[in-house]
Amino acid sequence: MSHTGAVSQPDQPQPYQSFGTPFGVPPEPQPRLPWAKAIAVTVAVFLVAGAIAGWAWQRFSPLAQYTVDERGGSLGEEQMTKVFGPDGTFTAIGFLTALVLGAALFWWLRNYGPWVVGIITVGSVLGGGVAWGIGMLLGHDPLQPRLEHAKPGDVLDAPLELHTWTPIAAWLVGAALAAAVIAAASWRSEPVATDALPAASEGSPQVH
Repeated sequence: MSHTGAVSQPDQPQPYQSFGTPFGVPPEPQPRLPWAKAIAVTVAVFLVAGAIAGWAWQRFSPLAQYTVDERGGSLGEEQMTKVFGPDGTFTAIGFLTALVLGAALFWWLRNYGPWVVGIITVGSVLGGGVAWGIGMLLGHDPLQPRLEHAKPGDVLDAPLELHTWTPIAAWLVGAALAAAVIAAASWRSEPVATDALPAASEGSPQVH
């Protein structure tokens, strides 16, 4: 006597769910600080760095020297090469400072989304402005009043100044470059998503 019956296929196992996140998938990291505090920290860091960079700019910039004669002040050929020394010094200090700070802040705030790039670039521009202002406050000494009180044979330093606003853009370029490099590296290092479940076998299971 034969006996036949329907055999139901076992249900496929479902992935374990824990608070809406599949088992084995790490949860997305949450930002540590609220947006307002993150912005405040970023701006404060660049402002402090700008003040220090402004002092360094005033302290280490090579200045051309004017030799005073009966007709006023004049620059020799060697001193002519130092006229744009403050521009180069400001550019180098600003680029390196923004590159380091931009990388550190972007890595720290990377979980806040793409708006972090905007915050860091704005902060870098503010830092460049502060660096220029502090340097001018500490080291800018107009030449004409000193020439009026100088005697022939005196040597006077050229005033500390920027001959163009381009060096301030070095802060923006450094911060943006750091953010772009870290963003590209993070994107390339992200793991490729794989199927958590084994592929279903084709055909019906055998029944003995």
